[in-house]
Amino acid sequence: MNYFLISLIKTAIVAGAFLTALAYLQLIERKVLAHVQLRVGPNRVGPFGFWQPLVDTVKLMTKEDLIPSHVNKFFYLLAPILSVATALTGIAVIPFGPEIEVFGVRTYMQLTDLNIGVLVLLAISGLGVYGIALAGWSSNNKYALLGGLRASAQMISYELPLALAIACPLLIYNTLSLRGIVEAQQGYWLGLVPKWGVFSMPPLVFVAFIVFLICAFAETNRVPFDLAEAENELVAGFHTEYSSMKFAAFFMAEYANMVNICALATTLFLGGWTPLWPSKFGSDFVPFLAIGFLGAMALFHGLQPGRARDRLWLKLGGIALLGVAALHLVPFLQPILVPLFWFIAKTGGLLFLYIWVRGTLPRFRYDQLMRFAWGFMFPVSVANLFAIGFIVALLL
Repeated sequence: MNYFLISLIKTAIVAGAFLTALAYLQLIERKVLAHVQLRVGPNRVGPFGFWQPLVDTVKLMTKEDLIPSHVNKFFYLLAPILSVATALTGIAVIPFGPEIEVFGVRTYMQLTDLNIGVLVLLAISGLGVYGIALAGWSSNNKYALLGGLRASAQMISYELPLALAIACPLLIYNTLSLRGIVEAQQGYWLGLVPKWGVFSMPPLVFVAFIVFLICAFAETNRVPFDLAEAENELVAGFHTEYSSMKFAAFFMAEYANMVNICALATTLFLGGWTPLWPSKFGSDFVPFLAIGFLGAMALFHGLQPGRARDRLWLKLGGIALLGVAALHLVPFLQPILVPLFWFIAKTGGLLFLYIWVRGTLPRFRYDQLMRFAWGFMFPVSVANLFAIGFIVALLL
């Protein structure tokens, strides 16, 4: 009975946190892009635009839902459901932290621990392309069809080097369990250098990590590989004929795939929830210091705000951050919050990289995209995998 209760509680927490993160990731992206492009960004709805995701959700839910008369209605409605379902499912196998004890019950900080977790994630991500392809085909629109074909071609092309990059840490750690991979990366060489994947067999696994990140941009249809939605060529690409919540479903699926792929990169190559240096050197106090610094800065600016209305909100935000920082010092909460902090920090850093690249790089031409996949990424990933396999065979 306790097992099922704990499972329900974990599902509710993960679902709530995941959906909230997706909403506010969109706001963070708009804020960061505004800073990159020297713009203001959303700042009208609530303090610093904090309620903007809620307003956007209400707008999309109340917007008129049009279904064009020329579409294949069944597949037209199935496409966004398939996209968002596959995107939201992947988070179930991602481990966020070590085994913990809750109300006397030992449980993992993970919805489900599968011994083939890597294969499950690859299978789910592979199914996601069907939603985009069906959206393009069922819309009976030439721009949407071209967007769907482009998405299918680039996802299939970049799936190969992506899978080969993932195979590199699998060869080293000899397991398909995501939790097993993280546990294999625990510990430190010479007592200081973490045994993360990127630091293993230098520089071969680091090359696999770079290949993985590049392919992840293409897999999630993000700049500079967002050819499936190229507005200067295809209006909006595969979702041209979608509106209201059906459009929002594709939007949600894109951000969910971003979180999933960054969490997977953290798990495979960056040690998951393990800290950058040993706890005996003070790594357990990093969350308190980092969050406390943000809280102190908010309080400092609240005492001398640039706008009168920021006086209250900055002070409240600073007090809240200081309270969260203090929680990381509570002994029975530390085994839960500290690993979670490190996992979120690494995943958040990769998500920031996604946004930074979007505000920096131009979009490729489609022929450049495909040539890069088959002429460079695929040979490099094959050669890198063979080199790692050869070294592993020698060591064994």
